[in-house]
Order: sequence, then structure tokens, then C-alpha cells
Amino acid sequence: MPDLIVTINGPGGTGKSTVSRTVAARAGLPHLDTGAFYRAATLAVLEAGVDPEDPTAVESLVAELDMSQEQGRMFLGDRDVSDEIRGEAVTSAVSAVSAYPGVRACLVEMQRGWIVDHRGGGVVEGRDIGSVVFPAAHIKVYLDATPEVRASRRATEMGEGYDEVLEDLNRRDHLDSTRPASPLLVPDGAVVIDTSSLSFDQVVERILDLIGSRS
Repeated sequence: MPDLIVTINGPGGTGKSTVSRTVAARAGLPHLDTGAFYRAATLAVLEAGVDPEDPTAVESLVAELDMSQEQGRMFLGDRDVSDEIRGEAVTSAVSAVSAYPGVRACLVEMQRGWIVDHRGGGVVEGRDIGSVVFPAAHIKVYLDATPEVRASRRATEMGEGYDEVLEDLNRRDHLDSTRPASPLLVPDGAVVIDTSSLSFDQVVERILDLIGSRS
């Protein structure tokens, strides 16, 4: 089903990445992590010595970047930056960089182009995928969970303190939901899945059932 687009939206700590990768593999679809594009752009901004709080400079730099994602790896030009984009410096600055309208417009076009290059289909994860990037997607899913559950999961995953992670998630939620460009919201027509009390396998199966219902 190469022309099937499945979007998986939701805030941090809901399992978007692991769920979407597993769903893509089991459904025989390519997988796109749109957040990696914003992280790669942020890495480029930091490495260039550009102030992440300077929208004009940031947007000008991002517009010139050559970015791609293949087989789960993120590239700046020919350089694999998949590990570097998960560093603390990028994590701290990515919210500011990703909030600029010029940055989002540029990366949205890259993401749409990625789908075209992959036979018009895929499982795409992020925060504005079903609402802005692919509003006409065939299947839209919004993963959610309580802040406490999300913080607990992420603290375990990253080996960090729960209170610190909860504070950071709340900060990121506020920034994502209040930014003028492409705020985090439940897309029209999306199926909301609260993962707070569901196992990983249960979440995956629910999404696969939605895909199967289109067969």
C-alpha cells in the first residue's frame, strides 16, 4: 500500500517514535521522523554559531540546508548526524528553532517531498503532521498520555530525574501548543489513543487495526 499516508501526532513521551517505527515495519510502509529534521536544523544552527533566538538568521541558514532521511538515519548533506541531534544542546534549543514560521515552511516542503520520493506513502510522526503537513492523510492518529506518565517513561528511557523531565515536558508542551506557526493540536478526523494505561503492543495493534480496516 505505497500510497497510504498514516500520520501519528502527539506530545513528547507518548511513544510516537517507537510506535510509528513498529507500525511502519509491520504494515510494510516507509517511516519518517519529522522531528529529526528540526533537530538536524537546530544542530546546523548551533554549529554555525547562529543565535537560536535570532529568527532572521536562523531562517536564512535553514533555507540553505541540504537534509535527508533514509532508513531511520538523518543526514546533513552526506554527514550522518543521527546521534548528534539527540544531544543536550540540540534538545534545549530545538523548541526555539522549530517555532519560526520560515523554518517550518521550509521543512514541511522537505517532508512532503520525502513522501513523493517514497511512492506517495508512509507512516509519518511529529507534532503537526496530521494538521499541517498532511491534512488529507488517509489515517490520522493522535497519541496522548498524562504528563506524569510521559515524564516517567522518558525519565526511564533517558536515565534522568523524574522532576527534571516533567518540568521540561511541561515547558515543551506549552511552547508547542502556543506557538503561532503550526501549534500542537488534535488534527481534524484524528483517532485519539490515550496510551497512559495501554501497553506498547496494544497501541501498535490499535493503529494496525485502523490500517487493516482500509484494506
